[in-house]
Amino acid sequence: MSTRNGADCVVEGLSKCGVKTIFGLPGGMVLDLFSKIYHAPFEFILTRHEQGAAHMADGYARATGKVGCCIVTSGPGATNAVTGIATAYMDGVPMVCISGQVPCSMIGNDAFQEADIVGITRAITKHNYLVKNVEELPRIIMEAFHIASTGKPGPVLIDIPKDIQRTLTDVGFPDKVAIRGYKPVIKGHPKQINNLAEHINKSVRPLLYVGGGVIAGDASKELYDLAKKANIPVTTTLLGLGAFPETDPLALRMLGMHGTVPANTAVSKCDLLIAVGARFDDRVTGKVSEFAPHATIAHIDIDPSAIGKSVRTDIPVVGDVKDVLVDLIGHVKHSDRKVWLDEVAKWQKDFPLTYDHKDPSLLPQQVIEEIYNVTRGDALIVTDVGQHQMWAAHFYKYTKPRSFLSSGGLGTMGFGLPAAIGAQAGLRDAKVVTISGDGSIQMNFQELVVAVENDLPVKVVILNNGHLGMVRQWQEMFYKKEYSASVLTQQNRHEFKHGNRRPERTGYLPDFVKMADAQGALGLRVEKKGELISGLKKIMDYDGPAVLECMVKPDENVYPMVPPGASLTEMVHSLA
Repeated sequence: MSTRNGADCVVEGLSKCGVKTIFGLPGGMVLDLFSKIYHAPFEFILTRHEQGAAHMADGYARATGKVGCCIVTSGPGATNAVTGIATAYMDGVPMVCISGQVPCSMIGNDAFQEADIVGITRAITKHNYLVKNVEELPRIIMEAFHIASTGKPGPVLIDIPKDIQRTLTDVGFPDKVAIRGYKPVIKGHPKQINNLAEHINKSVRPLLYVGGGVIAGDASKELYDLAKKANIPVTTTLLGLGAFPETDPLALRMLGMHGTVPANTAVSKCDLLIAVGARFDDRVTGKVSEFAPHATIAHIDIDPSAIGKSVRTDIPVVGDVKDVLVDLIGHVKHSDRKVWLDEVAKWQKDFPLTYDHKDPSLLPQQVIEEIYNVTRGDALIVTDVGQHQMWAAHFYKYTKPRSFLSSGGLGTMGFGLPAAIGAQAGLRDAKVVTISGDGSIQMNFQELVVAVENDLPVKVVILNNGHLGMVRQWQEMFYKKEYSASVLTQQNRHEFKHGNRRPERTGYLPDFVKMADAQGALGLRVEKKGELISGLKKIMDYDGPAVLECMVKPDENVYPMVPPGASLTEMVHSLA
């Protein structure tokens, strides 16, 4: 008679799949599972919110390349994790989320803390399971990790009712995973690869447009080899930052809505655009009908559904990017492309990313530059979402893959701090710095205590401009400067509709330095340019989690910017 129940199967399955660290929160429907985790050889990191658990698993996966794992209870526990699951789904992050569920006999009866999490997450997971038979559980666990990590990566959810966790079984784990109908294409079609190589060899103005798929596919070296052999300039998406070293002369850095002038100009003038592991996001393309108007467009991607989805594709190559690039390099010839590279170099010289260095205010761009200088460019940068995210993309130079983590597709405020904690848990010796705004940091600032309790020395830099900065910028540019619900400072509040005023207050609330101190971290504040470098060095040298609040200029905007609906050639330039 078996003495092994469903909860034992979960622990055994996680161990077989190589899980070392799990993030999550217990609750009634996962107590049987947690009783087994108590004795299991895992590092379990107790978060303060299930959204934080999902983002930590996400950050762990992005930083390490391994599958992240989180465990939550049923009902609100599972629904709290939905935003984190959706974030991972949009960005193709390998993650397995295990949720508890009410007993099978109670499903559909509106039982206490019941939610149809399989139904809720169907559109935001690569696959999901409701386990109704304990004997299927070993297979399902192995399948979940296989699906999450192969093809285009993504999150998989396993919903396990409480009675399934308790039911005994003697069914073993399969030796290998074989899923009918799921066979990701690895090898690119030789005819298409040869066709692409011929176009590269005869092109005059080729351009590599690189996305996060190159990083997910561990293909940065192959990308570099291709670019250098064929002398092709490289531009990256937000999630592609670090796929190609930004210190290289061929690097045009980020393209799109807040892309560099050289990158966006090159897209508009190239005769061959080679998309590698990118999905032609609307923030990249701008007005689709005017995107790369003179170019033959090639697209290399492991996800066949991404090809031709948003932009016409002349040369589709379905396959693993690393594998395809290896084959492609063998067919590509060296070319000096002097005229094209001289033109590109002139754009780089004439339109650098810059700001007003004479402004006496503490500027957010300067903060990012000094983070780069103090860390010598050797930090793992994690951002939240907003203006600070774009400044972090502009003024820190990324030279290695997995050195920049951010929520791209979903644009999730509150991602930064928990993702940084997850990254630090996966890479204990790394210098992990999360850059956030005063709006984003408040979404999940409670997770700072998790870093303190688990000796994870993340560094948090808050660019405090007193606003929801990107919202304020759009309101300034496109909504007649009507700053509706985007002002965060107490000093700038309007009167209540009924004529009552709030009591007069001074300073900014909340006090982030006090909040850091309350959670056991070091908290510092800088308000002037002359204080910045000293403040940064103090938090970087501190041996635990530390927060530096930077009181930056309130109305500074992110440039360049392509207005919504405009083409990449219609950029609003910095300092114009």
